[in-house]
Amino acid sequence: MKFRSTLVLLLCVASSAAFARDTEYMLPISEVLTGPEQAKFADVKFYFGKSVTPPYQQKLGEVIGNKKTNALNKSDEEACHWVAASVLIEMAERAKSLGGNAVVNIRSFYKKNERWDNALYECHAGATVAGVTLKGDVVKSP
Repeated sequence: MKFRSTLVLLLCVASSAAFARDTEYMLPISEVLTGPEQAKFADVKFYFGKSVTPPYQQKLGEVIGNKKTNALNKSDEEACHWVAASVLIEMAERAKSLGGNAVVNIRSFYKKNERWDNALYECHAGATVAGVTLKGDVVKSP
């Protein structure tokens, strides 16, 4: 009896470890910005990393977009693309609510670790979920 209980416990631990995958990806943001979902955030401009930003009248606040998505039956890249687009939609809605029309200084902010890049965003994919967190500054540009 004790052997059987130990065996069941070991199998449960082993199977849960198999589902605890957390693969980090750095993927091109250009694919998200030009993808089919871009119409939902097209009225807000996004500037990643320390890229050249347009002149702006005022900084209206900081915005953090944090989303997770179901990754079942999707490749990791597909799930990451989908969730990144969802984050940009969330950030665009927040920017508009603050009176802004652009988000500058956008950087990855997964688990509160800032990662600056002009062309790539960070995504983490597991067995069933993918997640992206981005942080930026909302501005009003002429």
